[in-house]
Amino acid sequence: MRQPALLCNSLQGGCDNRFVASSLNTSLQDQLDRITQNTRALVQPERLAFSERIIAELFASGIEDRALKPGSVAPAFSLKDAATSKLVNSADLIALGPLVIKFFRGRWDPYCVTELETWRDLYPELRSRGALFVGISPQSPRQSNFMLDQHHLGFPLLSDPGAEVAEQYGIGFTVSSEQRRYFQSILVNIPFNNAGLNYQTATEASWRLPLPATFIVDRNNLIAFAEAHADFRVRPEPADVLAALDRSR
Repeated sequence: MRQPALLCNSLQGGCDNRFVASSLNTSLQDQLDRITQNTRALVQPERLAFSERIIAELFASGIEDRALKPGSVAPAFSLKDAATSKLVNSADLIALGPLVIKFFRGRWDPYCVTELETWRDLYPELRSRGALFVGISPQSPRQSNFMLDQHHLGFPLLSDPGAEVAEQYGIGFTVSSEQRRYFQSILVNIPFNNAGLNYQTATEASWRLPLPATFIVDRNNLIAFAEAHADFRVRPEPADVLAALDRSR
């Protein structure tokens, strides 16, 4: 496993260029596809079929079409930073430069982890463009702190209880009853991850998730780039996001 925390100081923007070059030249989607291939080799066919069906149902719901598009005004937010427990205001971040917002499902999702680790390695590239990066999820600050430590992330992870900000960006949804049984069957306890609740005490808000999505908000508080997918296995290539940042400057 790579240990870029030993080689990068992402707050200062310094990093071993080998890791930056590797991350830019390696397709994120190829990495995610390998996760999918490994999953298909290990998981029972009936569970794979169910997972495919819930992806299709989420896509059919039209949620991708509801996601905010480039040119839209970005909703403001004020969310708790997991590392400091302080509120972070989007207006304060945007005053410093363009903002890349990465909505992710949680630390239980290997696709989200892989994507955030890729952005960890590329964070100096963002900073060299004068941009900032935040990860937003409905998981509790405690879970985000575990994630920061385990994966050596150098950017803020913000907690969005009940995926309320995700809803404002058009990408929040409630996990269906059928999906809940599926997550339980594969030992993914979303209410605990999101709110420290067990299945018996889970609230509807604790079953809320965002689509994995990436937005760039420019200095005028307008969305300059937006990509969200009902299929959680698909994510935008960081090179495309960086190119969009260059165009927005």
